[in-house]
This record gives sequence, structure tokens and C-alpha cells, in this order.
Amino acid sequence: MMEIIGSVGVAILLGAFFANLMGWLTTDQKLYLILNALGAAIAAYASWGIGFMPFVVLEATWCAVALFTLAKPMITKAG
Repeated sequence: MMEIIGSVGVAILLGAFFANLMGWLTTDQKLYLILNALGAAIAAYASWGIGFMPFVVLEATWCAVALFTLAKPMITKAG
């Protein structure tokens, strides 16, 4: 089951990457960042489920960076 969940997460990440390469999404668009955060979170969860910590760290970091980038405009306005 974790393989299926992980595959969904990776598919979301690759879909966002492909959309960026095709010019359909830019790296500063909210949708691109949301897809990266979601895909990475799902992949991190699946990696945790199979006990593969290197990918948990990789995907959790990827998710955190995407979420930080999404929140950055709100943080800047508040400061």
C-alpha cells in the first residue's frame, strides 16, 4: 500500500516539474508550490511507512521549503 501512496506523491511532484518545463506553471505560482508541498508530504509519509529515512528527510525538507515559500508573502506583510 505504501508503494501506491508513494507513487501518487512522486507523480504529483513529477507532474508539477513537467508542467514547469512545458511552461504551463512557473516556480512562483501558488499551484506549483502547492503541488510540490502536497507531493512531497505524501512521498515523505510513504517513505516513513517503509522506514526509509533518507527520503523522509529529503521529502520533508522539500515540503517545508514549498510551504515556507507559500507563506513568505504573508510573513513579509505581517512584519
